[in-house]
Amino acid sequence: MATNELRFLEPEQMTAQPASDGKPAQIVVLKNRFGMSISLMDIGATWLTCIVPVNGYRRDVLLGSADMNAHKQQTAYLGATVGRFANRIAGAKFVLEGQEYKINANEGKNTLHGGKQNFSHLRWVITTQSSQSVTFSLISNDGDQGFPGTVKVSVTYTLTDNNEVYIDYQAMSDKTTPLSLTNHAYFNLAGENTERTALEHDLKICATHYLKNGEGNIPTGEFASVIGTGFDFRKLKRIGVDFMADECQKAANGYDHAFILDKSVIENKMPIATVIAPEGELKMDVFTTMPSVQFYTGNFLVGTRGKSRHYGNYSGLALETQYFPDGPNHPEWHENQGILPANTAWNSQTIYKFYL
Repeated sequence: MATNELRFLEPEQMTAQPASDGKPAQIVVLKNRFGMSISLMDIGATWLTCIVPVNGYRRDVLLGSADMNAHKQQTAYLGATVGRFANRIAGAKFVLEGQEYKINANEGKNTLHGGKQNFSHLRWVITTQSSQSVTFSLISNDGDQGFPGTVKVSVTYTLTDNNEVYIDYQAMSDKTTPLSLTNHAYFNLAGENTERTALEHDLKICATHYLKNGEGNIPTGEFASVIGTGFDFRKLKRIGVDFMADECQKAANGYDHAFILDKSVIENKMPIATVIAPEGELKMDVFTTMPSVQFYTGNFLVGTRGKSRHYGNYSGLALETQYFPDGPNHPEWHENQGILPANTAWNSQTIYKFYL
């Protein structure tokens, strides 16, 4: 290890102070043969660090909190597993099988990421663990945040020797219920400690359409073409080039939109997105089985106490794989709604692969 190498977040920084339930978090560190490591904790099944070797030095490319107190204070869902339903549900209500459900509103009149006490705030149980893999499990009871059905969920993180972080989600509910799980990781491939921003990265997303948003960042239902707009990332493009070029970007203070992924790319297990560091020395591919990805440029990160510094807006970018936002209110979206039928096993995978 180089003598001038940065110091990274240590497990004891997250365990020195109690979590919201009064007990310390449990931290798991996974390592591969080539010097890459990730750390995770049971609170929110949260991804805390992602340390990648780059040209002889290790670099943490994941935004995160400096300690547990900072983690409890932040509202950006840094690295957390969110659910029962990722993203927004309009009016904090939906109709399912002829019955209207009113759920917890935690973003104005809408529900974000499953309600005030969503999965990101809960202590998950570590059920299996090895040197390169860990599984976190959680039971969400019938009526939790207003959702129907008792749901058993698990998320397994695996670090491969190809510098891939596999995230495997599984779930089953005893009643039909909305379900869309994702990880809310924010990446900065230049290093979370640097002043380089999301806008200086290059990005490709395999999507010809995105979901247009209206008031409250709720989809209008329109599948808008990316062609001729700032949402065209079909070829690698510097994120800042068309930043704030569209009215719906201005309304969201940046990119915070669901891109509808090309089905053939998913089916052929090709990368649905590629991110390149500002200087080009590190790249990340994203693979998923999910139908959309929420591209978010960290539009409201300012003041968040991070591992190395206070973050500003656009300090990192998120690529959250998920079902369509507000899916429960759009039956016309069919399998992209994010409705889990009763007593049906569900799973999805998302992979983040890092390479030089």
